[in-house]
Amino acid sequence: MSKLLPSLLLCAAAVASCGVAVAQSAGAVAPAATPVQDGPTPFPKDFKDWPGKGAIRVFGWMNDNRKAFWQERARKQGSVVFAGDSLVGGWSTLAKDLPGLTVANRGIGSETTRGLLFRFQEDVLDLHPKAIVLLTGSNDLSALQDVQLSRSNLTDILDKAEKQMPGVPVVLCTVPPRNHPQSPVDPRQVVELNKLIASVAQGRKNVVVLDLHALLVDPDGSPHAEYFGADKLHISPLGYQHVRDALLPVLKQFNLG
Repeated sequence: MSKLLPSLLLCAAAVASCGVAVAQSAGAVAPAATPVQDGPTPFPKDFKDWPGKGAIRVFGWMNDNRKAFWQERARKQGSVVFAGDSLVGGWSTLAKDLPGLTVANRGIGSETTRGLLFRFQEDVLDLHPKAIVLLTGSNDLSALQDVQLSRSNLTDILDKAEKQMPGVPVVLCTVPPRNHPQSPVDPRQVVELNKLIASVAQGRKNVVVLDLHALLVDPDGSPHAEYFGADKLHISPLGYQHVRDALLPVLKQFNLG
């Protein structure tokens, strides 16, 4: 995996290399040039330096994903931004499935809600989105995180969006069912988290909840086979089509799609 790009161009210790010039006429020292950020802000090395609460996961591909997102910042301005974990990142046909919209897929595999909170500014809000679609929280469950901490992180994410972009439409998705044998999760925890996700949207007039769990689950609470891959965790192509069909009417409420 490639190394993470530095977030700031650091000045050398010497005055000359910092770009400090002496004003000849007044004898005053001009301020140093403002550092230019040429890549995403690196992940904090210390647990305490992360915003939010709960589990954190950092893998090499996350750095690669974020560098790729950074390179697309200019051309993805004003997009409908989809943000979250691999359930978002795996939607490879997103642009094709929503041909009437400019979309930006900002999903990263294995990410927790706390990880999304950390990068939410650069990867989502800095694109000045027309709308935001959020699907996150499944990896919090596999990390055995208290669902209340997930709720807290989602609250911080929505508060941040509301503060910086008042009125931006947000589609907040519930977590789909899952039954991955190598990463088991108590189905009752999925239900409990989804109740909390719905509660985060209460009182927010520009936030609409899209219940993906109800959309993709069988009556017995297990993932509907056709809507998931063999791992019973990741959404299948047919499942994404089903999600798209449910999402389009919601986007039209916001005069999108």
